[in-house]
Amino acid sequence: MNVLLVPIGSHGDVHPFIGIGLALRARGHRVRVIVNPFFGSLVQQAGLDLIPIGAAEDYTRLAGNPDLWKPTKGSQVVLAGIGQFFRVVYEAIVANQVEGDTVVVASTLALGARVAEEHRKIPTVTVHLQPSILRSYTDPPKLPGMWLGKNVPRWAMAMQWKLLDNLIVDPMAKPPLNSFRKELGLAPVRGILREYIHSPRRVIGMWPEWFAPTQQDWPRQVRLAGFPLYDESGVSALSPELAEFLKAGPPPVAFTFGSAMWHAHDLLEQSARACTLLGCRGLLLTRHRDHVPSRLPAGVKHVDFAPFSELLPHCQALVHHGGIGTASQGMRAGLPQIILPHAHDQLDNATRMSRLGVARMIQPKRYKSDLIAQTLADLMGDGAVNASCRAVAGKFAGAQSMSVACDLVENAVRSE
Repeated sequence: MNVLLVPIGSHGDVHPFIGIGLALRARGHRVRVIVNPFFGSLVQQAGLDLIPIGAAEDYTRLAGNPDLWKPTKGSQVVLAGIGQFFRVVYEAIVANQVEGDTVVVASTLALGARVAEEHRKIPTVTVHLQPSILRSYTDPPKLPGMWLGKNVPRWAMAMQWKLLDNLIVDPMAKPPLNSFRKELGLAPVRGILREYIHSPRRVIGMWPEWFAPTQQDWPRQVRLAGFPLYDESGVSALSPELAEFLKAGPPPVAFTFGSAMWHAHDLLEQSARACTLLGCRGLLLTRHRDHVPSRLPAGVKHVDFAPFSELLPHCQALVHHGGIGTASQGMRAGLPQIILPHAHDQLDNATRMSRLGVARMIQPKRYKSDLIAQTLADLMGDGAVNASCRAVAGKFAGAQSMSVACDLVENAVRSE
């Protein structure tokens, strides 16, 4: 098949699609990635063909907006920013399709792919990386600013979903989407996050059943594949300096707050101080060197990036923002985790991990060195937490998420 992958988002959104792309290519398919050129080198280093859309500045402008990391404003920033990609995604798909032999594998926010699916009848599979995007009354996601839960009356949840759609989501996403659809002769749509983001052909959830079980009120075309876990292993490697650091002392605590977090100086400073208070070694992971304190205490090191599958087995705990990719790598490594959820899917991921007994949350405003150190000490010294971490890590044994995802993509086309 001619496969066009369309990830929209940060490194955490692009990585899984590269993993899927490599697995599909290994099966003999031609794979190309339609993505912002900010991620061009990442795609090309993995050996996949790149189809750039937009300008790198489009991504950096969005990622640099401090409101992106605020609980309720973050989603509005995303909704306001994705409109610029509707047309370019559609045009890139149309220009690179092979008639009768193309399948599009598109991320949650790649709505231009949904338009191409409808207008040009191009088989499309939607890939959601986190369960929070799927609405449910039986097991509702935990979202910032919303009162959702198994004990919340159904009418109250329904009212909140309706207000979210009618007052925020549709007013921001519908105008540019329907304006473009009108040019193509398509009727207007509504319920963008409620229904439209899901391809009617197939939706793949990239997480396992034990993390977020399939719900009866999810769209009937949803199938779960498991965590993707691609992290550039085999493309990027641990630097000699990092390898030497890991060998030189006890396992460190790893701190990372997401590739799209462009305002992490205070978080990293408090993290470094916490290591001093706890008397442990620490590793600060960020691509933004200007966020790193100018003077780090002894035993604390900064690294731009390292594949988590290679790094985390050498660590004793993980502190992060709650992104699904980081969270899954930490669970696979069997590490106790501290999560400070800011926005988007992070609160839901943190809640699910807390239920599993492998993580505790600290609200970003309370992220101070003394609380970090105390929480880390409690986590690492808690026998029940460590037992839960081992049990959850065991669930990853034998998982074949990429193979399952490839099967689902191929079968979605064969069943046409």
